[in-house]
Amino acid sequence: MEFDDDLKGCADLLHQGDPDRFMATMAAPLAARPLLFALYAFNLELSRAPWASQESMIAEMRVQWWRDVGAELASGGAVRRHYVATPLARLLRPDLAQHIDAMAEARRWDIYRDPFEDEAAFERYIDATSGSLMWMAAASLGEAEEATVRAFGRGVGIANWLRAIPELEKQKRVPLLDGTSEGVRRLAEQGYQHILDATRTRASVSKEAGVALLAGWQAREILKQAIREPERVAAGRLGTSEFRRRVGLMGRTALGRW
Repeated sequence: MEFDDDLKGCADLLHQGDPDRFMATMAAPLAARPLLFALYAFNLELSRAPWASQESMIAEMRVQWWRDVGAELASGGAVRRHYVATPLARLLRPDLAQHIDAMAEARRWDIYRDPFEDEAAFERYIDATSGSLMWMAAASLGEAEEATVRAFGRGVGIANWLRAIPELEKQKRVPLLDGTSEGVRRLAEQGYQHILDATRTRASVSKEAGVALLAGWQAREILKQAIREPERVAAGRLGTSEFRRRVGLMGRTALGRW
């Protein structure tokens, strides 16, 4: 697919707002990049919608707008003109677009300041956001077992969530059910277990679909850091140097080992 102005706009948006997924997409084969750029740009726009306004009604409207886009994509019919929605309508199968509704519903949590009701509610949030995104990307590119992809996506989602905690707390959100060091460690261990579960059934994900899972190339190291030193979470010190990030991605890309 030709990189038209819409796809270039998606790539620019991702480059500025989600540099990790931008790097992972640039490491993917050329044929996979249009879908990944459009899908990840959509995810970025949806994730920003709850924060568009301090007025909850306006934020709800922004989330609903993208939810409506998802419904149009899932119907297989006409989709409103938008530089992200338009290319996504050409690239994402309607049956996969059905997962967008749950993604948008989960994102409503970001609008308000209530904590998660319980551990099950948090797990549903992570699966609906990170798990669904990874599944849509992987299934668009090749054959894969959904349970394996979603398990990996949940692990990646928890790693990303731990990195986001300082900003969430700054925005007066309550991101953790148990904010103690032991609670943080348990959550990181859960995320790491999800990744281990996925790697045990690695063979169920084709090489083509596995390209989508490269977006989680940092998750193992981030989760291990949180397990060893949970205090790094509140301090915003999870992650590695730019050099290690790039080398790690290059290595996993070359080996095809997500």
